[in-house]
Amino acid sequence: MAIIEVAGLRKAYGGRPVVDGVSFSVDDGEIFGILGPNGAGKTTTVECVSGLRVADEGRVRVAGLDPVAEREALTRVVGVQLQRSEVQEKLTVREALELYAAFYERPADWRELVEELGLADRIGARFGKLSGGQRQRLFIALALIGRPRVVVLDELTTGLDPRGRRNTWRLIERVRDSGVTVVLVTHFMEEARHLCDRVALIDGGRITALDTPVGLIGRAAGSTVMSFVPSGPLPEGELAALPGATDVARKDGRVTVRGSEETVNAAMALIARRGLTAGRLRVESASLDDAYLDLTEGDRP
Repeated sequence: MAIIEVAGLRKAYGGRPVVDGVSFSVDDGEIFGILGPNGAGKTTTVECVSGLRVADEGRVRVAGLDPVAEREALTRVVGVQLQRSEVQEKLTVREALELYAAFYERPADWRELVEELGLADRIGARFGKLSGGQRQRLFIALALIGRPRVVVLDELTTGLDPRGRRNTWRLIERVRDSGVTVVLVTHFMEEARHLCDRVALIDGGRITALDTPVGLIGRAAGSTVMSFVPSGPLPEGELAALPGATDVARKDGRVTVRGSEETVNAAMALIARRGLTAGRLRVESASLDDAYLDLTEGDRP
């Protein structure tokens, strides 16, 4: 059942469309990823969903609520951590949590949140003294303190080292496991592959692909690449005719075939039928990075 519904969303600045007819839905209880180059419209999209910006056109509903007309009710349903979230540097972790808790009638117990998020030993520390990972955990706590049904996390792990990023991923998974729907805006392909049930790829203000991470990888041009040195003549035309083959190239005696797993199996069968062997064989599967590059035009200034 969809908890977020977006249809025909449009937003322009100075006559330039930033979000240009975006439509998607998010199922209750999933982690839904939004990927795309800089300037693609990702943040503007989630700000419209969160009621922080007013769309020029389109329909948005979150748990049945209009983010603009029912803004106050929406704040009890949605928690938000924005790309440029900040807290006054002299506020302590405790003060920030108590301040945000005061905004809600039935806030979550912030003491439980800090225990869950590993901040109990930093409760008296000022925000300005927190590490990058500690700040991100605090932002998650602040986004969850209103007991939301949906939490929007925008570029949550930017600036974190690999260990901090992995720790944050585990936190996001625990948030989802607690029954909260997560909308995750990210630049990290590995992050999307690891966390997301589905991913919307936005480029130029439009959704160019929406699928599971595995589904997106399967749509990459030449999702599997096989290269080898045949022990004898092997016509390129026969390789190009193999099921799923998208490209065949030969350089310095090495043959490269792009296609699918089916293509690899058919190529091996062809080599065997001709009584040949495939020397220095390498088979590589495409990644979400490959799908991203195939389906977007690149970052914009």
